[in-house]
Amino acid sequence: MSTSAQSQVALVTGAAQGLGHHIAARLHDAGYRVVLSDINLDAAQQAATALDGSGETAMAVRLNVAEQADFEAALTQVLERWGALHVLVNNAAVTRATPVMEISADEFNDIVNINLGGTFLGCQVMGRYMADQGYGRIINMSSLAGQNGGTSTGAHYAASKGGILTLTKVFAKELAAQGVTVNAIAPGPIDSPMVKALVPEERLPTLLGAIPVGQLGDADFIGDMVVQLAKPEAAFATGTTWDINGGLFMR
Repeated sequence: MSTSAQSQVALVTGAAQGLGHHIAARLHDAGYRVVLSDINLDAAQQAATALDGSGETAMAVRLNVAEQADFEAALTQVLERWGALHVLVNNAAVTRATPVMEISADEFNDIVNINLGGTFLGCQVMGRYMADQGYGRIINMSSLAGQNGGTSTGAHYAASKGGILTLTKVFAKELAAQGVTVNAIAPGPIDSPMVKALVPEERLPTLLGAIPVGQLGDADFIGDMVVQLAKPEAAFATGTTWDINGGLFMR
């Protein structure tokens, strides 16, 4: 199997907009053929067309990360189209800013099932395929909220993102001997639609004042970190969490 970026295929979940689209774009710029997956197929197709109108290096698939069958179907589509999958970015996530004492059991389960459950299914389904091939790179998108309990995000979001850090270690141990690395990135507040939806404009100066570097993170830079972890040369990095949070959390 060739392991140059130019011959590799990467799938990004939740790639129709926001951080996921930035990640897909940076992988595409780095020479990867990119699969943009999203629960909204029309939006994913528009995003893929924006990267490559010819469809030669970008394709869209519908993928509800809460459904194992959707991961299996997406893998089948990718293999039929391009014959291989080398990189998975588990990015899809949802949150609600419901106060912790008001979160219902159903709402808690919904958020955790999508964010943590979706990452588990991605690592399991795609990780099994990669292990069989003897090569793979999995990058899980966690969050500062999973490390410090969150501020503007809901408790269910923070708990799910904390769980992703542990899942990353579990799958890193499980898949290391088969040439598959599993790492996480934990961004702080990013200049993204999700952050702007959670933080009203009048609260933005307060948020920026609490960040040591005094600014929001850059989504393209997060994408560049994904590209670094996706490289064949990143074989010695596994089970790690890369903190990109403007100094809000240090260890």
